[in-house]
Amino acid sequence: MSRPRLPFLPIPMRDGVSPSSVVLPQKGPATVLEFLATHLRAISQEEWHRRLLAGDVVDHAGVPIAPSQAFAPGARLFYYRHLEHEAELPFTEQVLYQDEHLLVADKPHFMPVTPTGKYVQQSLLVRLKRQLGLPELSPIHRIDRDTAGLVLFSVQQGTRGAYQTLFRDRAIHKHYEAVAPYNPAMVLPMDYASRMQEAPQFFRMQEVAGEPNSLTHIELKAIHGDWALYQLSPISGKRHQLRVHMAALGLPLRNDPFYPEVNDPPEGDYSRPLQLLARSLHFQDPLTGELRHFESARQLQWPPPTSTP
Repeated sequence: MSRPRLPFLPIPMRDGVSPSSVVLPQKGPATVLEFLATHLRAISQEEWHRRLLAGDVVDHAGVPIAPSQAFAPGARLFYYRHLEHEAELPFTEQVLYQDEHLLVADKPHFMPVTPTGKYVQQSLLVRLKRQLGLPELSPIHRIDRDTAGLVLFSVQQGTRGAYQTLFRDRAIHKHYEAVAPYNPAMVLPMDYASRMQEAPQFFRMQEVAGEPNSLTHIELKAIHGDWALYQLSPISGKRHQLRVHMAALGLPLRNDPFYPEVNDPPEGDYSRPLQLLARSLHFQDPLTGELRHFESARQLQWPPPTSTP
């Protein structure tokens, strides 16, 4: 006989962080503590024990779970992510637009959109949730931590699907700007297509032989000595697509830490921001029919006149 599904109340945010959840499988160890330590190994058993005692793991009703609580197949647990020592980013985001359905933020370089790795409180999503008190806030698309510029958020779950459909149907127009070497022999504008897949290094992408699954429109906007400002318009949405395509053309983006080679700066070094900016978003609002157009207020940096690619 199947276990009845228990209703649960919305579990509140804590300091801007919404809880993650996990459903206990049909078989497991004797206690919840042992399960967490075994299946979520990024955190040690000692740390899970401490978090359980602190009330950071709760059941479907928001009641804290004790370290000794027995494993119950099918039970849903909620737990809050946090880092003991999280470095504060010396940058701030800007909210360019907000209504009951949409929020548009202008993100600085070096700030991840969602919690990841060494960043939870310093992610754009958590910062906005904390500042604005929006528990259902969720990004409709994402840009790299290294990339600055526009990020579109859904404010409420009820209308989120309508805006997600814009990206699925490629009905939203995105334009990026990038500083990269200038090649006078390259004929622009052009469309560049290739097949991309994950590289052996999990944090990178690579081009491989086969039917193209990525497409970028590239235009030249300005020339400054050996460097140029490009407008990049992704038709598809592969991870790191613009960076990979430009590197493949012999035009790696200025200060790119991953392409064509890995040259990641040390932690806390913000002196070489990737010169890639999500400049504009343009679409017809699926709820009101209104034409929406948003522009980033940020600017990329031209290199010194003596700098060479």
